[in-house]
Amino acid sequence: MSFSIEGKTAIVTGAANGVGLAIARHFVDQGANVMFADMDEERLSHECGEIAEEDGNIRYFAGDLRERLTLANLLSATIDAFDRVDILVNGSRQVLPSVPLDLDDTTLEALMMQNVTNTFRLSQMVAKRMIKQAADREEGQAGAIVNLSSIAARRTQPELLSFSVSMAALDQLTRSLAVSLAEHRIRVNSVALGSVMSASLRDALKEHDGYREEIEGNTPLARIASPAELAEAVQFLASEGAGFVTGQIMTIDGGRTLLDPVGAPAH
Repeated sequence: MSFSIEGKTAIVTGAANGVGLAIARHFVDQGANVMFADMDEERLSHECGEIAEEDGNIRYFAGDLRERLTLANLLSATIDAFDRVDILVNGSRQVLPSVPLDLDDTTLEALMMQNVTNTFRLSQMVAKRMIKQAADREEGQAGAIVNLSSIAARRTQPELLSFSVSMAALDQLTRSLAVSLAEHRIRVNSVALGSVMSASLRDALKEHDGYREEIEGNTPLARIASPAELAEAVQFLASEGAGFVTGQIMTIDGGRTLLDPVGAPAH
């Protein structure tokens, strides 16, 4: 079975930087049609503007992905450009510190909306389109959805309480959608990231001296992964080569959760 995604059409959210951008670029390199989507219009335009004009299999969409209408417009723009959608990568996620005893802290609400509710809404919309596209086919994959989660879902980090809770909810959403959409031949999986050079981790390394050494010291492979390393795992889950894989949370953390000592850095 091939892991090829050539000729498939994918929407990748969070595609303006970091992991999402690496996945979207990798998909393009593998011959897929890709809609780069993000809320950061300036960065998205900078990353995709010129190549979108030169390459017919690249488009980009900027907007507030917390709004239902924006999500609907994203799907419509993808269909207008490529006629279909076969893969959804929900890579748009936010990491914010929490203050658990501060009654005015609204971090949990914000991260549940950004990391869970938005993922659910877009997945619903895209799944309906995938079902419609596959109506005349009785066999084969109708579509694949891949969510980007975190090992924080299984860890207890008070300073990342809200993020951890949102990631745990995202993992359960992945499993629930996998069961709900299985009859429609749509697979749903998640990649739980460990220490990957995301935009948020890059910022954290700048702010804290010795943070890199601390992370690497608590990771058996003794390094931080590059975003590009995640892209091939996402490709596998999106491809028909993973045709019997659904509802799974694939952990990519360099062995971090095998040790996970108390007091290790949150990323």
